[in-house]
Amino acid sequence: MKKVINYKNAPAPIGPYSQAILKNNILYASGQIAIEPNSGSLVTSTIENETNQVMDNIKNVLFAADMNFSNIVKCSIFLSDMKYFDAVNTIYASYFSTLPPARETVAVLGLPKNANVEISFIAVV
Repeated sequence: MKKVINYKNAPAPIGPYSQAILKNNILYASGQIAIEPNSGSLVTSTIENETNQVMDNIKNVLFAADMNFSNIVKCSIFLSDMKYFDAVNTIYASYFSTLPPARETVAVLGLPKNANVEISFIAVV
């Protein structure tokens, strides 16, 4: 059986998807962009602030599934432009106190709501 993870302190989905699905102790999370959950506004003042908001959204989805960053085994990072790679890496790395998960980072033509960074992940118990 799969369990839908939907947490009020993470952004509500902007389409027909769940924040995350838990199945057999594996959490499959939808991509997070820098939507501030309370206001619903996109944080884009700087790429650092945008990335921190994305990582905070991920933290909240993990929390709702009784997990934390150490449970993440795989991330996918999507950037609107590779010029953000170094800044995003710096912020991203600060959220992992142990070995970081496997990941890929790709530049894409566009992201929802014209975001500059989107990150999805898989976590295990």
